[in-house]
Amino acid sequence: MKSVRVVVTGLGAVSPLGLNVEEMWAGLRAGRCGIGPIKAFDPTGLPCRFAGEVPEYRIQNYVPRSHRKAVKLMCRDIELAVVAAQEAIAASGLITKGIDPEKINVDPTRMAITLGAGMISADMVELAPATVASVSDGQFDIQKWGRLGLEQVTPVWLLKYLPNMLACHIGIIHDIRGPSNSITCAEASGPLAIGEAAQVIARGDSEVALAGGAEAKVNPFIMVRQCLLKRIADDAGQSPETVCRPFDAGATGAVFGEGAGVLVLENLEHAQQRNATISAEVAGIGQSQNLSPVYDRLEADGKGLQIAIEKALDDAEISPAELDLIIPHGTGVPGDDLAEARAIEAALGSAVEDVTVWPTKSMLSTTGAASGALDLIAAIQAMSTGVIPAARNFEAAPDGCHLRIPVQDEKREIRYALSCSYTHGGQTAAVVIRRYDESTTA
Repeated sequence: MKSVRVVVTGLGAVSPLGLNVEEMWAGLRAGRCGIGPIKAFDPTGLPCRFAGEVPEYRIQNYVPRSHRKAVKLMCRDIELAVVAAQEAIAASGLITKGIDPEKINVDPTRMAITLGAGMISADMVELAPATVASVSDGQFDIQKWGRLGLEQVTPVWLLKYLPNMLACHIGIIHDIRGPSNSITCAEASGPLAIGEAAQVIARGDSEVALAGGAEAKVNPFIMVRQCLLKRIADDAGQSPETVCRPFDAGATGAVFGEGAGVLVLENLEHAQQRNATISAEVAGIGQSQNLSPVYDRLEADGKGLQIAIEKALDDAEISPAELDLIIPHGTGVPGDDLAEARAIEAALGSAVEDVTVWPTKSMLSTTGAASGALDLIAAIQAMSTGVIPAARNFEAAPDGCHLRIPVQDEKREIRYALSCSYTHGGQTAAVVIRRYDESTTA
């Protein structure tokens, strides 16, 4: 991030705490939990009947009339991304075709979009008739699936579930004609997309970029998979407000949810020329690939995440001691949290004693590709207000975890903040943001 300064001029968030950034931050600031009983489907039989679902919305209210016919081809993940992108662009002061086609103030050929997407699961009701038609003597018959089952599936069904469709729909709505990319690296997708978009601007391929991620994980297919992998929290004796406990000795697993986080990134000179309000600066990015031999768990020492954090700090040209805040991945899966704690401690060394580590998933749930983007938005809000809220549901760290997790609100000047994410496929990502200062030259 040395060739061109890349700044953040717009934020958009859809989360279990609200349909915009203001509502999400107010909820985080108050320590409110967005996790509740699952409404999207009947969770009977699952060990955890809780999830982080976003408040009700009507997607037509976020889509221009000219694009509303396309709503029927939007799965939940696409809808969430569209809502967050609409807020981010409007907040930035940019006027695209999707905001007001008569007052466009941005060159669409110099605007890029890079979004992270997750494992988009189909709605069961769409595949049920086809599955029933493909059964012989109580067993699924692949021959009948090809001959009879597929006839029960609408020809355009797949268009709702392609991961690149998040960026495609937003690109069409807002007439984005610059570089477009879709990152599908599970929970690391959001920060990887933000890093890629920042690099697109840094190398001069655009002046503006939308970046972030979205995913809807409140789906029976996803929930059953997480149960089989033994990552999901056990809700026995727990309330929705207490079931998710990142980095706590009493943690039993993750709680899954849905959301979207989108940032507007700009070349600093472009932002200054239009007198944009700048909320932060992208200072450094880091990533790595380090697959654990046990695929369904993070490697015990968190080495891959350590590498990503160290690379992000090096790219930002700062020492660990200059870091004020980390928002970790922190899902509440005990072994993974401990591995992440070891990675952070190894990357920061003795400075770990002074850096506040604030986990958010006890309030936001694990939202897959959206999580890292939502965490960066939360970090920017903490930076802007000078307040790091208390970590919800944290009472005591397990043996081997020495992170400085806030048990009460902290008022702190935040110059540098870092957010990091990992996947069980080995991909890791870290992004460092810096408080914007006009006098800073690099």
